[in-house]
Amino acid sequence: MAEMFESRAKVILHLDMNSFFASVEQAHDPSLKGIPMAVAGNPKERRGILVTCSYEARALGIYTTMTVGDAKRICPTLVIVPPDFPKYRAASTAIFDLLRTYTDLVEPVSIDEAYVDITAIGGLTDAVKIASGIQERIFRELDLPCSIGIAPNKFLAKTASDMKKPMGITILRKREVDRILWPLPVIEMHGIGKSTEKKMKALGIITIGDLANADENVVKVSLGKNGSRLQLRANGIDERLVDPAAGDERKSVGSSTTLPIDETELDACFAVFKQLANRVAVRLANNELAGNVIMIQIRTADWHNQTRSRTLLNPVYKEDDIYREASDLFEKHWDREPVRLLGITVTNVISIIEIHEQLSIYNFEEHEEKKRISDLILKLEDQFGPGVIKKGNK
Repeated sequence: MAEMFESRAKVILHLDMNSFFASVEQAHDPSLKGIPMAVAGNPKERRGILVTCSYEARALGIYTTMTVGDAKRICPTLVIVPPDFPKYRAASTAIFDLLRTYTDLVEPVSIDEAYVDITAIGGLTDAVKIASGIQERIFRELDLPCSIGIAPNKFLAKTASDMKKPMGITILRKREVDRILWPLPVIEMHGIGKSTEKKMKALGIITIGDLANADENVVKVSLGKNGSRLQLRANGIDERLVDPAAGDERKSVGSSTTLPIDETELDACFAVFKQLANRVAVRLANNELAGNVIMIQIRTADWHNQTRSRTLLNPVYKEDDIYREASDLFEKHWDREPVRLLGITVTNVISIIEIHEQLSIYNFEEHEEKKRISDLILKLEDQFGPGVIKKGNK
C-alpha cells in the first residue's frame, strides 16, 4: 500500500534557467564563455544597470542591478553587451517546446522558468532521471544551463531549484521543511518582500519556522489571507496545480456598482472609483494576482455603455495605483453625461508571486531608480517618523 501511495504522490519540477540573458549571449557568441560578462542597457554609460551577469562575474562580487560603473571598478575587463530581447524570447520558446516533448503539463511562469508536473510520466521513481534528462538536453541542444527543483508541490519545487546553481538538481521533501527551511530568515521565502518582512518582524516572526508555528489567528488578523497562505507554505503546504493554460489566459478581476442617483459630480464619481479600486485590489491580493491593463466601464442615465482601457508598462495590484489610472481614464473620457454605473477591471493578469517583469532596459533602469528612492524614503521615515518626506507637485 505504501508503494501504491508513493507512486501516486504529486511530483512537480521547477526549472529555472541560470543567468538566462547572459547564458543566451554566451551561447550565441562562444568568445563570451568563461569570462566575466554582463548584459546591461546603455553599456557606454557608467550609470547603466546590469540586467544579469555571468557566474564568472558573480564570483567577483558583481550582481544584477549594479551600475556599469560600479561593476567596472570591481572588474575593469568586464565585458558588457546590450540586451537583445527577441533573442531571449526565441530561446525561451525553444526551452518550453522542449519541455512539452515530455508532458503537456508545462506551466511557463516567466521568460526563464516553468513548472512541470511529471506525476503521470514517472513520478517519484523516475524524477531524478527525468530532471537530469531535461537538464542535459537543454544544455546539449540549446547550450543553456539550468537548475531544477523536485518536490511534491510548486512552492517547494521553486525553493529547491534555488538551492544549487548553476546546473543543480535538488530534491526537497515535505518532511525536510523543518530542518532545511525553518532556520532561514523569512525574507528568503518566496512570496515575502521587505514590506511583509517588516510586518512579520513586528509580530516577532523572524524565521520561516517562526511563521510556520505562529498563532494562525494572529497571522490572519495581522497579514490577511495572504499571511495565512504564506503560513501554509512555510509548513510545506501548497495545493496549486500546474496549469498549462495559465500563461495564455487573459484573466481579469473587476468590480462595478450601480449608483443610487444619476451622478453628475466629478468628485462623487472619483469617490466611487476609490471604493471600486479597493474592492479590485482586495480580490487581486486574495488571488495573488496583478495585471497591466486597466479598463473602466461607464453606463450613462440613458443606458449608453462605454469602456476605456490603458496598458501599463508594469503590472499593478495596489489600490492607489488602480485608482490613479482608473480616475485619470474617467476624467479624460467622461463627456459629463449623468452616470448610472461605474466599473473597474484589471486584465492581462498574472501571478504576483511568480511575477517576473520583462522590462525594456530603459524601463528597468527607471524601475531601479524608483526603488532606490523608495528605499531612501523608508530609511528616512524609520529615522525621523512617517510623513517626513512629502511628494511635491510638478
